[in-house]
Amino acid sequence: MSLSRRSLLAAGGALGAAAATTAAPASAAPGGHGHVRTGFERLAADGYALLAGERVGVVTNPTGITLDARHIVDVMHADERVDLVAVFGPEHGFRGTAQAGGSEGRYDDPATGLPVYDTYLKSGQPLADAFTASGVDTVVFDIQDVGARFYTYIWTLYDCMAAAALAGKRFVVLDRPNPVTGRAALGPVLDRAFATFVGREPIAQAHGMTVAELAGLFDREFLAAPVALETVRMTGWRRSDFFDATGLPWVPPSPNMPTPDTALVYSGTCLFEGTNLSEGRGTTRPFELLGAEGIDRRWAEAANALGLPGVRFREAYFAPTFSKFQGKTVGGVQLHVHDRASFDPVRTGIGLLVTARSSWSGFAWRADHWIDKLTGSTRVRTLIDAGAGVDEVVGAWETDLAAFRSVREEYLLYR
Repeated sequence: MSLSRRSLLAAGGALGAAAATTAAPASAAPGGHGHVRTGFERLAADGYALLAGERVGVVTNPTGITLDARHIVDVMHADERVDLVAVFGPEHGFRGTAQAGGSEGRYDDPATGLPVYDTYLKSGQPLADAFTASGVDTVVFDIQDVGARFYTYIWTLYDCMAAAALAGKRFVVLDRPNPVTGRAALGPVLDRAFATFVGREPIAQAHGMTVAELAGLFDREFLAAPVALETVRMTGWRRSDFFDATGLPWVPPSPNMPTPDTALVYSGTCLFEGTNLSEGRGTTRPFELLGAEGIDRRWAEAANALGLPGVRFREAYFAPTFSKFQGKTVGGVQLHVHDRASFDPVRTGIGLLVTARSSWSGFAWRADHWIDKLTGSTRVRTLIDAGAGVDEVVGAWETDLAAFRSVREEYLLYR
């Protein structure tokens, strides 16, 4: 792995400026089941002073809500202290109506009349031109992430930061929790030769960071030119907190991320997008149900025999309503996580790939080798094809992961 290590910015720049406007995080209530105050809640409580005198555009989606479940765009649009002039929608769209690989395009929001610009698959100068055309001075980012490298919102963050730098716009990130904790980075680190919109830069498959922490890492390690970055931190969130400890309402960040339980397994089971098995799209338990025609109980038995920590596998049968095997009954497994603290989603995903290949003769990778884009190199695919076990596959990325963890440590904002 090769990380570009730019020197730290002076205290008056980027995150240094943000630190002057945001206090250290407060402790959560006893037992960790208190209320987290998101970056937006703190921004609003301060009377939007950070945005005073600025024409503001917001990059957001349905997850950009307040503690009482109002959308921040509706709240800011109704507040005379904010000059909100534009909205920018990511994959799935601002109002979240599009499926995977889609967006809502350019339109005027019926509720507010604000122009909504489409950022999906836009980057560089075209995205910078959209910021310029919108007339904004400051771009605000507020989207709930789920902690996986291949979940595209963090790369919308990255692309928007780079475009804001090109367009000479200030960039403000309003932080939200990593719903699967921020305890550790897990999994393979992307090789830049495999960079796509499901992974622009060399970070771990499960990065264990919040969007504000990632923004600092992106700005000071990866962007070609620094952006005028400020962050508004949360209070009340601890790195060991799962989403149900935050007191925040859950909004599906995308149509196939219905619950925090989905997010818990996603950074491992999304790897099945790179195979001919269903990853559970078109069911009520996407990424928790996996399967294909011809699979029987032998897969669940083989997966349970691995003794993976914190999880058990149930023989399952289901009929997806869309996506792979639409309308057909398939066999497979359902994941049941019984100990979140010990569960390792990436190791689990590798274990399921290894056992699927060994227990079902019909197993195949997608012809386009999408698995290489998801894992960040050819290494996982070629090792599994060569008959490697879980320990050998996981061990192959430990050196790169240790290097990423060392760099990551510099950008963590919470304990």
